[in-house]
Amino acid sequence: MSLPESDRELITAELGREPTPAEANLFENLWSEHCAYRSSRPLLGAFHSAGEQVVIGPGDDAAVIAVPEPAAADTPAAERDPDEYSETYITLGIESHNHPSYVDPYDGAATGVGGIVRDTLSMGAYPIALADSLYFGDFEREHSQYLFEGVVEGISDYGNSIGVPTVAGSVDFHADYEGNPLVNVACVGLTDEERLVTAEAQQAGNKLVLFGNATGRDGLGGASFASEDLDEDAETEDRPAVQVGDPYSEKLLIEASETLIDENLVQSARDLGAAGLGGASSELVAKGGFGAEIELDRVHQREPNMNALEILLAESQERMCYEVTPEDVDRVAEIAERFDLGCSVIGEVSEGNYTCTFEDEVVVDVDPEFLAEGAPMNDLDAVDPEPAERDLPDADLNEAVESVISNPNTASKRWVYRQYDHEVGVRTAMKPGDDAAIMAIRETGGDRADRDADGSGTGLAISSGANPNWTSADPHGGARAVALENATNIAAKGAVPLAAVDCLNGGNPEKPDVYGGFKGIVDGLAEMCSDLSTPVVGGNVSLYNDSEAGPIPPTPTLAMVGTKAGYDAPPAALSGEGELLLVGDAGDSLGGSEYLNAAGGSDAFPTLPENPADLVATIAEVARAESTLATHDVSHGGLAVTLAELLTADAGADVAVDDAVALFDETPGRVVVETTDPESVREAFDGVAAVESLGEATADGELSLTVGDETVKLGAEAVAELRDVIPETLE
Repeated sequence: MSLPESDRELITAELGREPTPAEANLFENLWSEHCAYRSSRPLLGAFHSAGEQVVIGPGDDAAVIAVPEPAAADTPAAERDPDEYSETYITLGIESHNHPSYVDPYDGAATGVGGIVRDTLSMGAYPIALADSLYFGDFEREHSQYLFEGVVEGISDYGNSIGVPTVAGSVDFHADYEGNPLVNVACVGLTDEERLVTAEAQQAGNKLVLFGNATGRDGLGGASFASEDLDEDAETEDRPAVQVGDPYSEKLLIEASETLIDENLVQSARDLGAAGLGGASSELVAKGGFGAEIELDRVHQREPNMNALEILLAESQERMCYEVTPEDVDRVAEIAERFDLGCSVIGEVSEGNYTCTFEDEVVVDVDPEFLAEGAPMNDLDAVDPEPAERDLPDADLNEAVESVISNPNTASKRWVYRQYDHEVGVRTAMKPGDDAAIMAIRETGGDRADRDADGSGTGLAISSGANPNWTSADPHGGARAVALENATNIAAKGAVPLAAVDCLNGGNPEKPDVYGGFKGIVDGLAEMCSDLSTPVVGGNVSLYNDSEAGPIPPTPTLAMVGTKAGYDAPPAALSGEGELLLVGDAGDSLGGSEYLNAAGGSDAFPTLPENPADLVATIAEVARAESTLATHDVSHGGLAVTLAELLTADAGADVAVDDAVALFDETPGRVVVETTDPESVREAFDGVAAVESLGEATADGELSLTVGDETVKLGAEAVAELRDVIPETLE
């Protein structure tokens, strides 16, 4: 990729001269789609980002959200008073590392984890949880399995080494990801008002300190690489653009950051990600309305004879840019030495331009605001996809049930999450494998021992994911469904939504049909989150996910958090002692379902409920009831998969439904509830949504499904074998 001629003309007019090579490359990266959102920013105004709980919204390294007091944690955010929020804050951010994970799945995924963790550190927060949503080509393909195994290993090795638990996420397989997998990683951090730091420079004369690992040549041009289609030679030719991670240095950086924040030594901070030092330092001062004077020779380096461009744009990992007062510089250096990390005073915040010198020569001298915010937006054509018509297959019921339960998209992901240390940090109250994870959020303040003591008693539920079958069938409706499903996951564990961040993935936006699909997921996600009164407080956009195999499906990964009083929640496992109810309105169609994916055919996408906020709040209320024994949402694979996942060796279900549509419909906003008080559930949903009696939980560990006049019976062992398709195939 090189600087487009139209951009070069604009830059030349602004500078009054031709840009230097360093400036041209800096503009190329910071004005790339990856950094400047040139095709997506015109659409992002659709998102509602405000709320009493929002301390810092979009635009910083991560969003900051106030956590409600335990007494108010069960109250929907729209009904909560401003004074019911505590002094405890969480940070929430999400990033993509898609192209790097195709070229080098292990390092691409690992450094994606490292980057989002440093976004958390730059807000003065301590990382407490990760969620990863992963998308690959057909599972049967050897190349997809290679990428899948490498990505999971990279996330596991990095996350486990730095001591941050991976507690939530999703894995999906779809043919259109074959040439371009997606790796989307979210991170939750913990901080408070006194510890909060932003990426906005505070005062001219303060020093700029590069802190952490030495700078090498890895990751050069990563931002521009992420803004172009992958070609067939990407796995070899683009490898230098992939960063190499060092989790042990990252762990030291996490602990050093805690010390720096404890001692109030950081005025502002930005992690070094896309466009390296040039991106981090210029954006930091631009946000504060300042300039900078940087001497690139001062940067501590791990390779000899690096030139100005390499120092400026290398995306070497485990590095932070801190603004520090002159009197605190020596103490910051002492802390760096204590943690065996590098530390360079590379310049200072100024009142003028953003300037960089190398070997006594000025190599960059530009207006920082023009550099950071001056990229012109793209005005692109969009074509909406045609809706599907109903053409349902005549499939054998037994074969259909087994096929859907054993599909890699709906099968057990235990092989994945068992590789992650999801209990480190002793906050994980509900582990992976359920609808949502739950983290214990306790009071902050004081030293870490005090912060880890029992305190606030607020549970933070976390759900993350998307569904490419849904958004392929209907980008707008599918994205609405993705938002509702994540909210339902949280509600099924008794929590109410608090906030969300999104990672919007699409193909080449210059193609009208691709841009139309992307516009559809933006509008759909924004509409449903607004209907749920859940602010979207930040996110990431990744476009040009296109390859020789074609564009990816429009993929709106959503990471949503919610709160509840306490940490207990009903499990997604039957007790065998209650009545089974299905709460929520069915959509009566199968568009985007795994059933049609397996059996063939087409259908319209299901109609979603018109009152999602009331629906989600009522699901959460019922989930918190003492009479509720188990809860599990209905989504991927429909009711058939939900019941299979609820099955245990000691508890089964005897269920009857009218037809195959009822069994395989994937309309979100529905939950199977095992309860000892079915009447109270019906009363709670009166005027909100339908409540259907499915049958009884049993104590025999068998799933009996009657559909019309046909019955399918599967024991717990047989279901477990069907759902273990991933480890059985990989081993």
